[in-house]
Amino acid sequence: MWIPTELFWAYLVAISLLTVTPGVDTLLVMRNAGRGGLERGLQDGCVTSVGICSGLFIHATLSALGISVLLVETAWAFTALKWAGACYLIWLGLSSLRQALRRAPEERSEPEAAGVRPSRMKPLTASVAFREGLLSNVLNPKTALFYMALLPQFIDPAGNAFQQSLFLAGVHFVLAMVWQCALAVLVVKSRRLGVGQGVKRTLNALTGGFFVAIGGKLATQ
Repeated sequence: MWIPTELFWAYLVAISLLTVTPGVDTLLVMRNAGRGGLERGLQDGCVTSVGICSGLFIHATLSALGISVLLVETAWAFTALKWAGACYLIWLGLSSLRQALRRAPEERSEPEAAGVRPSRMKPLTASVAFREGLLSNVLNPKTALFYMALLPQFIDPAGNAFQQSLFLAGVHFVLAMVWQCALAVLVVKSRRLGVGQGVKRTLNALTGGFFVAIGGKLATQ
């Protein structure tokens, strides 16, 4: 089960660099942390991170069992995964763009603010935050490729590949959770410092545009 020290430290450096590199997971955590109220923002961001990081164990298991190799080498299966991931990213992007275009309560007319024609988005529940994070990670073919191509490089062939894969995924889980939860704290802190609705809507618009663009690029690659 135990991984040679030199392999473990090499993996730790590689996975740390991968974790802090901005990407879809980072933006999703920041979006959900800033989407709820001040009290719920941190919870929403951290629960989203739990969902994202839980997907790492799925990828590690598939990699250890060799299913990732089969998936990548089977054109129709990989294409299906790619399109599912692309559609999901585009859906997330459109959700962010709709939120960016939605007026805040203080920007509405008095009858609307009084509740005559409410149009607020449904609150982000813990189950929704977890599901968004999990699907974002599991449906990302780039993560599958990473775990298929990189993870085996840090596994000792003399040991149990499955146990080593889960252990390395656990290390990735801890690092990613610490990093993403720290980002969620920063987002919540920035809101407490008085970041206005205009900034929030701009962030939603940029995040939504990024998700749609990445989803479109993924679909056409």
